[in-house]
Amino acid sequence: MAQYGEYTGVEMLDSTSMNITQDNISKIGKLFPQVLTESQDDNGRLHTAIDFDKLKDILSHELADGPETYEFTWVGKRDAMAEAGRPTSKTLRPDLEESVDFDKTENVFITGDNLEVLKILQESYLNKIDMIYIDPPYNTGKDFVYSDKFQMTQEEIDEATNSLDETGKRLVKNEKSNARYHSDWLNMMYPRLVLARNLLKDSGVIFISIDDNEQANLKAMCDEIFGEENFVVNLAIENNPKGRKNSKFVSVNHESLLIYAKNIEITYPFKSVVKKDDLLKDEFGYYSHGKRVLVGESTNDKANGGDKDYSVYYDGNSIILKKEKIDEYDKKLIFDGYKIFKSIKDGVLLENTYTKNKFYELFESNSLLFKENSIYEKDRNVYKQQKSLIKSTDEWDLKTETAAFIESDFDSKKLFSMPKNPNYIKMLLFMLGLKNAMILDFFAGSATTADAVMQLNAEDGGHRKYILATLDEPVADKSAAKEAGYETIDQISRERIRRAAEKIKSENPDKVGGQDFGFKAFKVDSSNFRDVYSTPDSYSQQDLFESVSNIKENRTDLDLLFQVMLRWGMELSLNIAKEEINGVTVYNVDDNSLLACFANNISEETVKAIASKEPLRAIFKDESFANSSSKINLTQIFKEISPMTKVKVV
Repeated sequence: MAQYGEYTGVEMLDSTSMNITQDNISKIGKLFPQVLTESQDDNGRLHTAIDFDKLKDILSHELADGPETYEFTWVGKRDAMAEAGRPTSKTLRPDLEESVDFDKTENVFITGDNLEVLKILQESYLNKIDMIYIDPPYNTGKDFVYSDKFQMTQEEIDEATNSLDETGKRLVKNEKSNARYHSDWLNMMYPRLVLARNLLKDSGVIFISIDDNEQANLKAMCDEIFGEENFVVNLAIENNPKGRKNSKFVSVNHESLLIYAKNIEITYPFKSVVKKDDLLKDEFGYYSHGKRVLVGESTNDKANGGDKDYSVYYDGNSIILKKEKIDEYDKKLIFDGYKIFKSIKDGVLLENTYTKNKFYELFESNSLLFKENSIYEKDRNVYKQQKSLIKSTDEWDLKTETAAFIESDFDSKKLFSMPKNPNYIKMLLFMLGLKNAMILDFFAGSATTADAVMQLNAEDGGHRKYILATLDEPVADKSAAKEAGYETIDQISRERIRRAAEKIKSENPDKVGGQDFGFKAFKVDSSNFRDVYSTPDSYSQQDLFESVSNIKENRTDLDLLFQVMLRWGMELSLNIAKEEINGVTVYNVDDNSLLACFANNISEETVKAIASKEPLRAIFKDESFANSSSKINLTQIFKEISPMTKVKVV
């Protein structure tokens, strides 16, 4: 293995996640290169930075100045904003035993802190998610919030939480007596929403369930993160028709659903969730009811001899337009079977809605609806617009009391506190209207989102995929979950998915084999690689000379492969084929998008065989090459055989 700092001609793969702050600095630098400078971190490394004084000079006329500027702020906001830009060295390790149909499924289930998960996914799923649905803690004073604590010392954490939790739990109870009651919740949500926005497609949307405890603050925060112009609606969801009996003044029977678009100008219109018989269309694809009167009794102005003054003669197949007085009509056309339409109100002849040319154009496009005394323009909207109040119906039962998933000895309402109704998530997926959507839920809890995705796919033949993330939070002692043998929340979530899949398959036997009922399970863990190369000062010279591997013990080839895929921005669901080349194992990801070989010894012939496949990327273990010259040779082989391949070692 080459010594640290020795030139080998092949690049080491960076083991940390995407540095969003540096990426943003790069974007600013492209607009204003004169503001770029350098700064030195605590380890003496130089980084590109922004000279804000120069940037202020350039934008001085557009910068808000003084204390009286509009802003939404809270204690800790600056740290929350910085946290969103900090990279992580964590990675995802595959858990084959907990997975279902690992080799074929495109669904993903991740156990771990969702802040770390969102950072890890930044490169692989940047601008790739169609829809995000989350049901975060509502901050009722009885639930918990994630205790990120940003860059606090351990002593500061202990003082802030008044706790020395030996289990290392990431959740702390947020009681209303806490002086930072709202701030703690906002600090928890802010970086997660910033990172979530990065993952959305430009046409993507995010749905966030919330109640009145934080609805106003969440709206203000989302206006800042997503842009007020991208606010779609605050839906009122009637999930408790009887109302809460413990309310002092008003019996609350709904919760809120905030919806934001990444870019509202290109987001697809929602499908309406009204009953299907309200959506009947005619043979030409228009809604059967009339939208507006074009000819007949209307509120138009009095006829004045212009191009909107005409009578319409219609025989069921053709039309003839003629300019006539109120009491004139063509006897011959009437005799030939034409019916006459005029715009008359209170004995006065009115002008029609459109000019003759426009009226002929609508007739040619089958956009006219002829009634007894009037002619209407058909409703040409692609969808009927969804109303902002959604009530439970026979088709969409949204009630919380009917939310349980019950299958044999598994009852989601007993195992979870207030699980979401799968019909509710199904309704949102239906509203989205995309049968091939990729769905993300990083507060997955009871895995209702996965259940809803599988149900709707079975019903309409869709191929929606999901990515779920939840904590391995221990279940409460003496709880139904504990008595059932579960130790952590994520265990229950995965079991819910397995049982829901079996139930859907038994109820839809014709869909078995055609739908994806599996999931790849992953767990957040530390990097598979020792940090020898990025922080050499923390290792002695003796360590560097004696080290035979920069890979941690008990890490498998698949562990390494998925960390490499994540760092190279490749999706976790990509197909992975295992091949044998000259007696060593090679992993082929997405049909030559990546070839990975982690064998301990790789011959020159094997390198040439891999290069001859001309992959887009190739990765090898650093220790697989005896010295620097062999790695230089690796580079030369690819330059000669497959010069377009990106080659790195780990």
